[in-house]
Amino acid sequence: MIDKIKKAIEEVKNYSANNPEDLEQFRLKYLSKKGLIADFFSNLKEVQAERRKEVGQQLNELKNAAQSKIEAFRQAYEQVVDASATQTMDLTAPCDCMNMGSRHPISLVKTEICNIFEKIGFSVVTGPEIEDDWHLFSALNFPPEHPARDMQDTFFVEQNPDVALRTHTSSIQVRVMEHTQPPIRVVCPGRVFRNEAITARAHCIFHQVEGLYIDKNVSFADLKQTLLYFAKEMFGNDTKIRLRPSYFPFTEPSAEMDISCDICGGKGCNLCKNSGWVEILGCGMVDPNVLDNCGIDSKVYSGFAFGMGVERITQQKYKTKDIRLFFENDIRFLQQFEAE
Repeated sequence: MIDKIKKAIEEVKNYSANNPEDLEQFRLKYLSKKGLIADFFSNLKEVQAERRKEVGQQLNELKNAAQSKIEAFRQAYEQVVDASATQTMDLTAPCDCMNMGSRHPISLVKTEICNIFEKIGFSVVTGPEIEDDWHLFSALNFPPEHPARDMQDTFFVEQNPDVALRTHTSSIQVRVMEHTQPPIRVVCPGRVFRNEAITARAHCIFHQVEGLYIDKNVSFADLKQTLLYFAKEMFGNDTKIRLRPSYFPFTEPSAEMDISCDICGGKGCNLCKNSGWVEILGCGMVDPNVLDNCGIDSKVYSGFAFGMGVERITQQKYKTKDIRLFFENDIRFLQQFEAE
């Protein structure tokens, strides 16, 4: 056996490959699982005990020689290929231009919303998308029987009814109030999830930007002027707003804000339900119970909060009538925003 190994060593040392295919055949012959070296090792147990060490050393020499030969030829071949490519490359030849990507319209609008509020002193804060019951509902004055806790609205984490995908970014506001003393002025962007039917006006996944301002002597007039400033900055100076009484567990009083629909010019379309107005956000004065739940003295401080759907505002800004377009990744639709 040792004579066969020595003969194989000589063959390896004298081997010369003309191309990568020859080198691959050499590798298969010597170093593959069914190759010659593997066969020698499998037969090592048949060698007499006193000669196994010598035979083993010869086998290792054969294996190392084969690996070194393969590596040497690979390096030499790569150098030849690189030199050939350098010599034949025409640096003046025109190239195929790649299509540049662009930011998604939802990202564009979300950034624009945050920038508008940053101009008047708001800070941007983010938080987790999976939340516990306290930050998602209880701290925000949701009673145990509130419909939003029902499975029809909320995606609960399996086997844990106290953990769910957040249904609003108000949970971020709770976290801010728990760890920060007034004055507080923040906007909270993020993705939210609700178990709703997907239509041209609604989706089970969407994005929100919520705002919170807490300080001494904050009034509803401050809220109205802040939102009017936002509407004009976002949609233009001719934009009108209206506030309608509403109800939210975490604000009192509460309102919903509409803006004049500039898609149809007030004549009526499917986005504004033929009313000439588009609802873009809910708002109100922070309920004293919420302040107390978060460790803020409601007898000293007051504040307002608001929350808006980014998709709804994007639809209004870019005159898009179907919210599903933002989630289908149709390249023909997204290419329209390359210049943004």
